[in-house]
Parts: sequence; C-alpha cells; structure tokens
Amino acid sequence: MTLRVAIVDDEPLARRRLATLVERAGAEVVGDAGDAEAAAELIARIDPDVILLDVRMPGRSGVDLARRLGARPVVVFTTAYSEHAIDAFDTAAADYLLKPVDPEKLARALARAAARIAAAGPGNEPHITARSGEVVRVFPVRAIARFTAQHKYTGFIIDGAEHLIDEPLASLEERLAAWGFVRVHRAELVQTARVRALRSRGDAAELELDDGQRVPVSRRLVAAVRRRLQSPR
Repeated sequence: MTLRVAIVDDEPLARRRLATLVERAGAEVVGDAGDAEAAAELIARIDPDVILLDVRMPGRSGVDLARRLGARPVVVFTTAYSEHAIDAFDTAAADYLLKPVDPEKLARALARAAARIAAAGPGNEPHITARSGEVVRVFPVRAIARFTAQHKYTGFIIDGAEHLIDEPLASLEERLAAWGFVRVHRAELVQTARVRALRSRGDAAELELDDGQRVPVSRRLVAAVRRRLQSPR
C-alpha cells in the first residue's frame, strides 16, 4: 500500500520541496495546506495516512493541531525551530525533522510512520475523520453502521451524535467494500456486520441495524442485499 501524505506549511516553496522528497521516498502526496485551519479541513476530506506538519504558522500552531488529531493521521513535524521538540513529542508525533529536511531522514520518518500504521491494525482498518468546530475527530470504520448521503455531505451517527463529512457515498463505497460496506439505496451505505434484520413491507424493504437505525432498501437492490446477508461475512 502506498503511503498517502499531506503537507502543511505556510511557505509554498517549502511545500513543493517536501512534495518532491516525499515522492522520491516512494510515497504519494495527496494534498497540502498553508495553515492549521485549512489543514483540519483537508484531513477531514481526504483522510491521509501521514501529515508533514510545520510548527509555526499563521493562526493556530502545528502543535495545537496535532493535539486535536488523535491517532490518525500520523504526524511528522518539519520545522526550522528545534525548541518546540518537547511539545511536539508530547503529541505522540512519529518524528521531528529540522529544515532544510534531509531526504534520508524524511524517508526513515515515513518508514516509521508506515510501521506505526501497520501495527495499529487489524488489517490496516481505515478511519473516518470528521470535523466538529475546531476539533477533528477520528472514528474506526467498524464503529460506523451506516452512511447516508445528505445534499453536499455524507452523514453518519455514533453514540447518538451525527457527524458530516465531504467524502461522497460513491467514494466511500469503493474504499470500504473490503470492510463489509454495501450500497443498499442510492443514498445509503451499510456495514453488513451491523445488520440484524431485513424486513419487507409490501413493495418496500428496510434493514434494522444493531443500534436501532432503520435503513430503506431500494426495490432493485433487495435481492442482491438478501444474497449478501445470507453469504458468509
């Protein structure tokens, strides 16, 4: 699996140089941002594996952002200031690289980040990140029973609280198929392990999930959903 990296730095030239070094190390640059606010939005939208994060930026610092991220993405600080190292490692960052960033040190830092992701298993389970105010929350997909398309956003509910993300349902369907998520309606994606019953009512059908949610099933998909529920998971 290619490591997906986002770069956060307020200097465009620094972002371009880091992008070149990331690609030379065999990883993929999936986005960049110039401040912590834009970075939080980027992370919620693209869910990178690793973020290369500057410390001093306009507005909130990189350390403040890292404290709000939780376990994902893995943070590697890239900064010109050595005096922030203690605060940075308090955020459980994988590494702290001083500018100008040495290519070999960056490659080793990315390798450590990849090892941390692999150890977090099982099976490199993907996570969903959702922004709530200034906080970016991270959820393992096994905790989510259902995704619902809502105009420009996709919503899901955990512990009675609704969260919204920008990733469209079609993208989630492709990304999460290996983890048991199936489309049951043009606006509904469901984790089959969380289904407790398929109920038919005349021409209509719905799924009952283990958290009490009821999900409509489109008529054209009922037969396929029934076969999927009857097959080994």
